[in-house]
Amino acid sequence: MCHRSPRLMVLLCLLLGFCRSLQAQDVSFDWFEYTGRDAVFAGELPAGHYRNPILAGFYPDPGVTRAGDKFYLVNSTFGYFPGIPVFESLDLVHWRQVGNVIERPSQLSFDGLRMSRGVFAPAIEFHNGTFYVLNTAVDSGGNFFATATDPAGPWSDLHWLPTIDGIDPSFFFDGDKTYILNNGPPEGTPLYDGHRAIWMQEFDLGQRKLIGPRRVLLNGGVDLSTKPVWIEGPHLLKRADWYYLTCAEGGTGPNHSQVVLRSRSPWGPFEPYAGNPILTQRDLAADRDRPITNAGHANLVEAPDGTWWATFLATRTYEGVHYNTGRETFLLPVTWHDGWPVILDKGKTIPYVAKGPAFMRGNDQSPLTGNFTWRDEFAAASLDRTWLQVRVPKQTWFDLRSKPGRLTVHALSTPLDAMSNPSFLARRQQHQAFDATTALDVPATDAVAAGIAAFQSESYWYFLGARRVGKRLELFVEKKSGKEVSTVATRTVDVPGGPLQLRISGDARLYSFSYASSGNWTPLLRDDDGSILSTDVAGGFVGAVVGPYARSRAAK
Repeated sequence: MCHRSPRLMVLLCLLLGFCRSLQAQDVSFDWFEYTGRDAVFAGELPAGHYRNPILAGFYPDPGVTRAGDKFYLVNSTFGYFPGIPVFESLDLVHWRQVGNVIERPSQLSFDGLRMSRGVFAPAIEFHNGTFYVLNTAVDSGGNFFATATDPAGPWSDLHWLPTIDGIDPSFFFDGDKTYILNNGPPEGTPLYDGHRAIWMQEFDLGQRKLIGPRRVLLNGGVDLSTKPVWIEGPHLLKRADWYYLTCAEGGTGPNHSQVVLRSRSPWGPFEPYAGNPILTQRDLAADRDRPITNAGHANLVEAPDGTWWATFLATRTYEGVHYNTGRETFLLPVTWHDGWPVILDKGKTIPYVAKGPAFMRGNDQSPLTGNFTWRDEFAAASLDRTWLQVRVPKQTWFDLRSKPGRLTVHALSTPLDAMSNPSFLARRQQHQAFDATTALDVPATDAVAAGIAAFQSESYWYFLGARRVGKRLELFVEKKSGKEVSTVATRTVDVPGGPLQLRISGDARLYSFSYASSGNWTPLLRDDDGSILSTDVAGGFVGAVVGPYARSRAAK
């Protein structure tokens, strides 16, 4: 017979109680479903055509390159983790995410940073069998590059470039020479607010260091006398015997644009195109139907058939100024006029439907654009690449193994307005009109609240949740719009015998919240002002996201 000491028994009891306490804070989600139904995506596509945006929702600052017959695209993710998604395509229209550059918590930390800080606009290049992504970790390290021989990863640890002052670095490979371009302060004292410059310096790939003089290629913008603002996102390309410098100009708002200059030398002097900008929507009527705005930050790429294309960011607004879906990735062909590349003729609107490349494969672009239903049954061994976390996690708080076929969230005490990592999984809101629905088991104790959140930043969000109150269940909607968190709806109901379903529905600015336990949906809050999730109200550079969230009582 085995005899246990009293002290050992006490320790075992304490450990058992601790484990049971942890399990009581677990919340089990059965599935999550997202449905988009935007009017601009309705109807059949004509043969040989594609939909814009090619990546709907919060996919800003697209950088693109080609390796053989495949294309690769990256986007900025600011304070989200994993960071900088890597997409692969055979036709520039249909994309599949294959990896993330920031894929390990050891690479970066975003604690204490607002959601629109973190990693800014990335650039991707392929050279001699290696992929390079350059980026800026704003407020958390500065400029860096990462490498991979397989775009799916693993990506290297970050190689820091401490002597570069500014953002938006990109590589340019020219024979045996490598250069880094970036946006930075001008020489001397800035002449006005928003006065920036484009700089270039040679880079030694073998030594991984900058060499030689650092020089200004472009001061201020196309015409300094007009006081152009925020020249950024520089890329150099070579075609025939010309070097083309393309940049974004005018800021990321309604005056956003793309400009181009050229020279016979990579060092300049650069002559601006007389027809600049080569892409903008700032001169169009503000009251136009279904407007696409804020277009710019383009990156040009040549296809295997010799055609040229441009990826760029733009936004789809409602009521003229609001967009909850963030800055999205668009695609248009590039035409060459007398040796100059033009993305869109002046006065023309960016089309929602455009003729695709001759090498395009099919026309179904879901679930990255168009109207679709996307559902995660949590049946895979690992989390779907669609999901994001707010900032870089310091611990693992979810798993797919303890209850196979379900997502188990170990509720943290971190609230959504903390400057760290809450137990919240986020997927992008890709439509103005959408439903986001989940089914979960009611939290086991009153120490946990769980449900579904719609989130723009730590200062602007909704939480549709459930928590036990005595022997009953309280359903509630919390809202943060600026400084204070308020409870804008509550209802106490009987604890359901099975899973509880919760739904957030959006239609432009109107957000509604409902619940069901036996198939019949009951409204909890109708048509609240969801413009708080728009960039125009919340600020920053990110878009809204939705997903399952749980928190322990300490955050109440």
